[in-house]
Amino acid sequence: MLDRLQSLAGRYEKLSELLCDPDVASDSKKLRDYSKEQSDLQPAYEAYAEYKNVMEELEAAKIMQGEKLDDDMKEMVKMEIDDLSSRQVELEAKIHLLLLPKDPNDDKNVIVEIRGAAGGDEAALFASDLYRMYTRFADTQGWRVELMDANTNDLGGFKEVIFLINGRGAYSKLKYESGAHRVQRIPTTESGGRIHTSTSTVSVMPEAEEFEIEIHDKDIRVDTFCSSGAGGQSVNTTKSAVRVTHIPTGIMATCQDGKSQNSNKDKALQVLRARISDMKRQEEEAKYAGERKSKVGTGDRSERIRTYNFPQSRVTDHRIGLTLHRLEQVMNGDIADIISALSIAEQADLMEKGE
Repeated sequence: MLDRLQSLAGRYEKLSELLCDPDVASDSKKLRDYSKEQSDLQPAYEAYAEYKNVMEELEAAKIMQGEKLDDDMKEMVKMEIDDLSSRQVELEAKIHLLLLPKDPNDDKNVIVEIRGAAGGDEAALFASDLYRMYTRFADTQGWRVELMDANTNDLGGFKEVIFLINGRGAYSKLKYESGAHRVQRIPTTESGGRIHTSTSTVSVMPEAEEFEIEIHDKDIRVDTFCSSGAGGQSVNTTKSAVRVTHIPTGIMATCQDGKSQNSNKDKALQVLRARISDMKRQEEEAKYAGERKSKVGTGDRSERIRTYNFPQSRVTDHRIGLTLHRLEQVMNGDIADIISALSIAEQADLMEKGE
């Protein structure tokens, strides 16, 4: 651990020198990359600096303990050693966590896709509830939500909704949400009062920058059509809706929510880049799935990850066996405790594997 920390500290200090270099200051890409790298290293660098200071003070206190001291001074030195030893243990635990491999996408914005799956209209209504849950959570984090595309049914539910959440660290917190979400409740469409089970799927993808996923004009087909509303009826007569198909992969993205064709094309390309990047990421992860699969998972869209039971006001995350009896608050965006528990479970999993 100490060797890694010394190497990290050396790199942090080297970056401080580079950021003062006029050649770097005049190169926007280098300046951005070095600034981000140093920002990522800063928590571990500061923890290491404090750890070194604690260890020096602890060594000095132990030397003093071996000297001839009166009873009062002995007690003071013993208390100081106890305090410093406790702080040493706390810092070592903190540093172990800081040295765990960080997902390179953690700081990115996310594109979220929610689709009503099994359950027809009730699944679409639940998809709209999930959309509201995530947008309210985004508000608590100070993030900005931008609707990319939506396909509604006659009851106001979402057959599909795609939106961008713009905020630092969005992916680090929402990446655990990908999967099948199950709801158990009495649908508004059910006159007999019977409890139904429906599902909606959530896909969370880190936003891909243009330089990360380069899409050439020759590799895409752009189709335009009239945008539609609930039930598929046309809501305007201009061909402002856009569908972009990436020919090499067959991946498509559609957007009709913008005010113009150009706006919709830009948004569709944004979604397309994220989908292509996500496909490549999943292919890469699949190579190591047997060795590296985390118990919390972050990619299998078919995996049932959570159940929302309305009659019992219960939310259960099946991956870590977490159950909360405050469904109303969760549906209003209070999902921080669930996300924190999933993050801790992943960290524990990485530490157990020695990564």
